[in-house]
Amino acid sequence: MEKNIVKKKLGTTRRGFGKAIAQVGAAVAVPAVVAAPAAAQIASPAPGQVGPVLVGNYAMVDQIRVGGIGIRGRGMADLRMMLGDDRVRFVGIADIRDSAREMVKSAVDGYYKTNDCVMYKDPAEILARNDIDALLIATSDRWHGPMAMWAAQSGKDMYIEKPGAMSIAESYAMADNVRRYGVVYQSGAQRRNQYAFEFAVGLARSGKLGRLLAVHADTAIGLGTVDAGGHGWWPETTPVPDPLVFDWDKWLGPCLWRPYNSGYADRGRGEFWDFHAGLLEWASHTVATAQWAADMEHTEPVEYEPEGGIFRGDGLISRYTINCRYANGVKLVLRNHSWSLLGSCSNRFEGTEGWVETGDSGRIEVSPNLKSLLPTRQGKRYDPTAEHIRDFLQCVRSRHLPRANAEVTAHTHVTSHAAWIAAQLNRKLTWDPAKRMFINDEEANRMRSRAYREPWRMEALATSM
Repeated sequence: MEKNIVKKKLGTTRRGFGKAIAQVGAAVAVPAVVAAPAAAQIASPAPGQVGPVLVGNYAMVDQIRVGGIGIRGRGMADLRMMLGDDRVRFVGIADIRDSAREMVKSAVDGYYKTNDCVMYKDPAEILARNDIDALLIATSDRWHGPMAMWAAQSGKDMYIEKPGAMSIAESYAMADNVRRYGVVYQSGAQRRNQYAFEFAVGLARSGKLGRLLAVHADTAIGLGTVDAGGHGWWPETTPVPDPLVFDWDKWLGPCLWRPYNSGYADRGRGEFWDFHAGLLEWASHTVATAQWAADMEHTEPVEYEPEGGIFRGDGLISRYTINCRYANGVKLVLRNHSWSLLGSCSNRFEGTEGWVETGDSGRIEVSPNLKSLLPTRQGKRYDPTAEHIRDFLQCVRSRHLPRANAEVTAHTHVTSHAAWIAAQLNRKLTWDPAKRMFINDEEANRMRSRAYREPWRMEALATSM
C-alpha cells in the first residue's frame, strides 16, 4: 500500500537568517531554506524503496518530525494531542528553563518508551536542525512573533499558540515572513475548528441571516492601560539564576530589562504591558471568528470608536464596548458585557433576517424564525484542539492553508491592536488597510509598533520590519 508522504524542505542557505539567529546567542551555523518552487511535484516512494524520495528541492518522508519551543501549561495540552497522532514523531525541546525541558523530555520519552527526545537551552539550536519539519511553539506571548519569523526563515512549518504578535507592525511582519518562505502556519485559535462556531459562521455566510449587519466578539477581560504602570517592575527577590537553569535574559527577550523576580515567570504576564497583548487575550479567538463570519479575513475595519469608560489613567475598565466598521458598512462590536451565558469566547452575528449566538458551551441560540435550522448536535462542550491540530498536520502534508493561517491571524491581530489603541487614546480612529496606518493621527501611528530591547531589534528579526 502506498505510504502517505509529506514534503520536507532540504536545507539551503539564506543570507540574513544567520545574522538574526546570532542575535539570540546561537553558537552554531544555521542553514535555512527558501520557499517552495511553484512547480514542485510530490512523488510517492517506489514499492520497496527505503529512505526519502528526492523530487526537485524536496525529500519525501512518511512522518512529520516535530520539535518544540517553550512548552509548559497550554503547550503541554497541545503536545499531548500531537503525540496521539501517528503522523507525528516529536524529537526535541528547546526551553530557557531546565525544569520545562526535563518535563517535556520525560513526557515524550515516556510516551515513546525511548530516551531520544533531545533537550536544547537555546531555540537557535533546534532551529538549526534540518531534519525537523515542524515546530510546536508555546512560549510566552512576547516571543510568539519573533519565534514565528525565525521558524519561517528556517523553513519550518509551525503550530504556534496565540496571540501571534504583540503589535500591528509585528503582525504584518509575521505574515510577510510566512508568505515569503512558503511555510505552513497555524495559530492556536482552535475555535475555528469547533462545530458550534462553524455552524454560526455558516449561517452568516450562507445568507440565512439575510444581509449581515453586525458581528460581535466577546473580549471578556477588563481593559488595563499603559498609564496604569504597564512598564514598571517588581523588586528584585533573589540573585539571577544560573542561565543553564533559567535564562533570565532570554526569558525577557525583547522586553525592557528588569531585575529578576521569581514571580514574573508565573504571575507577571497579566501585570505588565510588555508581557501581554491586551485585547488579544480573547480577541485572538473571537475577532478571528467574527471576521470569518463577515468574510473580512483579509482586511480590517476602517473605523474604531470606544465607549463605556475613560480608558486613560489608573485602574481597570470593567465594562466597555469598541464599535468598529468595515468599509462595506458591516459593524464589528467588541464588548466584554451583555452576553447570553453560552460560555467563554462568545460570538453573535446579526442580519436583516435573524441572528445567531454561540460560545464555548457548544450551545447555539438563534432568532425564533431560524429555530428549525438548529442542529441536533449542539450543546456538547469539548476542546476542539485535537481537530485544530489535525487541520494543521493535514496542511503540512497537503501544503494547503489551515484555517488559522498567518494571513487570517495577522488581520485578526491588526484589528484587535487598532481597537485597543483607540481605547487607550479614548477617541475615534480611522484606519487605512492598504497603507497600514491610521489617517491623520500621529500619536496612534506611533503605537503601531513596540520598541525592542537590544540585541533583539525589529530590523534583526525580519526583512519586512
